Amino acid sequence: MTKTASNPPLDGQVAVITGAGRGIGRAIALKLAELGARTVLCGRSREALEETAVAIKDAGGKTSAIQCDVTDVRSVESLAEQVEQTFHRLDILVNNAGIGGAVGPLHQLSPDHWDQVMNTNLRGVYYCIRGLAPLMIKARSGHIINISSLAGKNPLPNGAAYAASKWGLNGLSYSVAEELRAHNIRVSVICPGSVHTEFSAHPGKNAEKMLQASDVAHAVAMLVTQAPQSFASEILLRPTQKP
Repeated sequence: MTKTASNPPLDGQVAVITGAGRGIGRAIALKLAELGARTVLCGRSREALEETAVAIKDAGGKTSAIQCDVTDVRSVESLAEQVEQTFHRLDILVNNAGIGGAVGPLHQLSPDHWDQVMNTNLRGVYYCIRGLAPLMIKARSGHIINISSLAGKNPLPNGAAYAASKWGLNGLSYSVAEELRAHNIRVSVICPGSVHTEFSAHPGKNAEKMLQASDVAHAVAMLVTQAPQSFASEILLRPTQKP
């Protein structure tokens, strides 16, 4: 059956997006809502989440905002409980929340900054999968998409903590994909290069040639609309021209 505007490809599905208040997460939430999913927007800033929710509703989409700190296991457990009680299902989980961390040699990095990067970029994904994957396992269906970085594939001098968190996230993604295949759950990781958003400056780079948040959202859309007999386990996303 051909999907139309009145019968969009994700109609009836529920998608949780972390870090959905701005940047890449906002773009992903808008795209999934456009495809018919009810988007559950998660993040620490209620104001930013509400701004994304208004944009989705103005475009005719369905959405809910739940304040959540992915570095706090109790906060993530509360999110999982709300999703189960309210929607009784979860079809898509996009683990997007992340931070860049301090820039400089590793030997000059404070332990607090190290912990902040690891707790957000890696531990937070663990918490979300731990809390939300059981809903998918129960339904024997679902997509988990982790937003990583090309820094998880290549050396990143003066960004070792960030690179380590993303290398770790990639390893987590590959391993969890094998664990959950038996439950008919597809796990993918997207590794974009530098993405131009209003919240992350990249001095010396041509913003027009850089990846845009919408490019990452497009990759997510491709994954969640893929035919059920296959899945792309990893997408490396680069700009066509070097910025």
